[in-house]
Amino acid sequence: MFTLHIDTSRTWRGGQNQVLLTVLGLRKRGHRTALVMRSDSELSQRSPDHADNFSLNPRMESDIQAGWRLSKLLQSLRPNIVHAHDAHAVSIALIARLLTPKHHPLPVVASRRVDFHVGHNVFSRWKYAQVDHFLCASRAIHNMLIEDGIHTERVTVVHEGIDLARIDNAPFLDLHEEFSLPIGCPVIGNVAALVPHKGQACLVEAAHQVLKEVPEARFLIVGTGVLEEILRHQIHSLNLERKVILTGFRNDVLSILKSLDLFAMSSLTEGLGTSVLDAMAAHQAVVATRAGGIPESVVDGETGFLTSVGDANNMSRAIVSLLKDSDRRQAFGKAGRQRAQQLFNDDRMVEQTTDVYAAQVDTTHATDKGHHDEK
Repeated sequence: MFTLHIDTSRTWRGGQNQVLLTVLGLRKRGHRTALVMRSDSELSQRSPDHADNFSLNPRMESDIQAGWRLSKLLQSLRPNIVHAHDAHAVSIALIARLLTPKHHPLPVVASRRVDFHVGHNVFSRWKYAQVDHFLCASRAIHNMLIEDGIHTERVTVVHEGIDLARIDNAPFLDLHEEFSLPIGCPVIGNVAALVPHKGQACLVEAAHQVLKEVPEARFLIVGTGVLEEILRHQIHSLNLERKVILTGFRNDVLSILKSLDLFAMSSLTEGLGTSVLDAMAAHQAVVATRAGGIPESVVDGETGFLTSVGDANNMSRAIVSLLKDSDRRQAFGKAGRQRAQQLFNDDRMVEQTTDVYAAQVDTTHATDKGHHDEK
């Protein structure tokens, strides 16, 4: 099986980590795998050097020139499957397929990791009608695609995977020294891009309420994004400086996760939430919203607490409850680790993804044979 993977993002988020885990997992199993990515991307920086790594820098979603270059690459490499890992990658892959001679059947599989509806403009309707199969990171996304008119036979749930060994091998970090926190204070962490749908404004408000009952608590919000200045203003207006810390981008996220007392995820929408999975794998109890696919990872009352979306009062109460109950916090963390290990490991993710590839190749060959027989 020879698969070609495309990701057009410049930044590093959960989706890009999934791309890398998929590609490396396939290569480990002996599958030939080409990876097409931006030359200026974090994915390019983090991907091990390989002969089947290629650069493509589309200027826009419907970049015909980029599609032409990808078409030439497809004709040269002749993969069995093209796997597009983001929305722009889907567009470029489909344009490239249009420009590729028809004698080479080429299924396009698309990952869907966001829990919002597909666009209703003409281009979006065309694009999503052309995708042969969707890999959904959660049942919530699966159900949303069905609502949007995608036939159930074209949709498969493959939960995202996590590299447990990488988490286990990450060193612990003295958060109190690193961020100049009071000795012994409990530390609650959040890891996500600072964008509206991640809901950190709600988390800051929840922190304000938590500190009324647990004044020694401290919050770390790890990530960068367009909301950084807005969040800084909110923190300042609530007099939370040095109590709620925006750390910016960190290369040691896993070490931070392992060293927390509690993980909090305040998303307003969420496909599944790889940060939540990482936190569970790091033995952390989780307080999270019921957004999107999060209830598929966090079991309320077993691995953490689920709260209503956008409800700072509910979130603050859940955080306070766990800060005051270390035994329950540890029990949740242990159960979360077991759940992550059983259901969300990267080996399972790669195996299920490979099954989808095989089914698509079989279907394409059967269809192509039928066309030849008719002739």
